[in-house]
Amino acid sequence: MIFAERVYSLLKKVPKGRVTTYKALGDALGTRAYRAVGQALRHNPYAPSVPCHRVVSSNGSIGGFNGKTSGKDIARKKKMLEDEGILFNGNMVRDFYSVKFVF
Repeated sequence: MIFAERVYSLLKKVPKGRVTTYKALGDALGTRAYRAVGQALRHNPYAPSVPCHRVVSSNGSIGGFNGKTSGKDIARKKKMLEDEGILFNGNMVRDFYSVKFVF
């Protein structure tokens, strides 16, 4: 299985109302290539079945979406997460350590 497909397979396990991080995905895959995880998500052909919007940065910030780090794409990602019950303070996930999904 190619790397991107392994990322997608693992990400499908993140339930609605939870988030994970690029680092947690990489660690679960046995790699420190966290940017490669992000690139796989950027090119996710299976969205929304593979919920790439549920991946945030390790510090709890919203991270990127569709290859962007600001603007309407980030607002859309934030709205999608809010619709699933994730709360924010600005662009930081509120109570980040209690909502994070660990593999």
